[in-house]
Amino acid sequence: MENFEYYNPTRIIFGKKQIAAIDKQIPVNAKVLITYGSGSVKKNGTLDQVIEALSAHTTLEFGGIEPNPNYETLMESVELARKEHIDFLLAVGGGSVIDGTKFIAAAIPFAEDPWKILSEHAAISTAIPAGNVLTLPATGSESNATAVVTKKSINSKLAFTSPLVQPVFAVLDPETTYSLPARQSINGVVDAFVHVMEQYLTVREGAQVQDRFAEGLLLTLIEQGPKVLTQPNDYQVRATIMWAANQALNGLIGQGVPHDWTTHMIGHELTALYGLDHAVTLAIILPAVMTIMTEQKSPKLLQYAQRIWNINEGSDSQRINGAIKKTRAFFEQMGINTRLEHYNLGEDAIPKIIAQLKRHKMTALGENKNITPVLSEKILTCSL
Repeated sequence: MENFEYYNPTRIIFGKKQIAAIDKQIPVNAKVLITYGSGSVKKNGTLDQVIEALSAHTTLEFGGIEPNPNYETLMESVELARKEHIDFLLAVGGGSVIDGTKFIAAAIPFAEDPWKILSEHAAISTAIPAGNVLTLPATGSESNATAVVTKKSINSKLAFTSPLVQPVFAVLDPETTYSLPARQSINGVVDAFVHVMEQYLTVREGAQVQDRFAEGLLLTLIEQGPKVLTQPNDYQVRATIMWAANQALNGLIGQGVPHDWTTHMIGHELTALYGLDHAVTLAIILPAVMTIMTEQKSPKLLQYAQRIWNINEGSDSQRINGAIKKTRAFFEQMGINTRLEHYNLGEDAIPKIIAQLKRHKMTALGENKNITPVLSEKILTCSL
């Protein structure tokens, strides 16, 4: 296990009717900008609960933040926040709204072109404090310091990380997820599953605690994920998924171990170029990464096969192939097709994706930084 420091200052407020608690988490004299997406939080009553809880505060609203939040849209919010001298940001929505709000928090006081925060990883020295009310469990963004933003005009989807944009608090009320469309519930489960895999399926030694935590999350998602589709209003199912998704990427299981993130980096380019849902890209790419990188990852793949899928018989290659097939079958059970051809993408798309990876300097991926564009091309070919 590697040396590490772990500190997660986000206060988690979990459970029914907890939105009412946000008034105690925000300074009473703060001027609050509430950010949200397409308006579903208005339809399901979540926004009304937020506004009622903040009745003693001065609040403004900014809606319309897209899935894979668009830089240009976020800059409109930045300009509004600067004009109105906003003191606090409150994201109400899923990972995209929360990610977008993290960027807004960093961009408001940033003196240079805010795109540099993403394109050049420019250091930020201050940020507007922010909290969130989570309505779509998937990304873990509600209690981590990372955000991903898309600039559609140049087909770029880029990430940045800073402790200064770590949310002050996160309200996780499972009841807010009852009205989610099936597609979003599916995406959330798959997204969380792959987040765990990116931190678990790596070459390392001496990380038994992290492994067992990760395996517990994977088994929980496999068991409970399909129930979201058949029991969408079951509180315990929704609560379990919401907590599992949070734990998948709040930083805990990734401490002291190398990470992969190849699946995400290639997936980001698929989203930027072709508009595929983020979780869809992950379900397409992960089985191919497992296949192409089998030799390097074989010890962990064999462990994964045994502990997650109870595959104990056959040769090493048979057990590994069995685990990869089970992984693909789980994604398809959740309702996501796992081949590029299902989305009308063929071999002609691969050079475009590779060019994007090179443009974004994603040429040394994986836990060993040895996944070159040549290997990325093999992974994409395996995904056809």
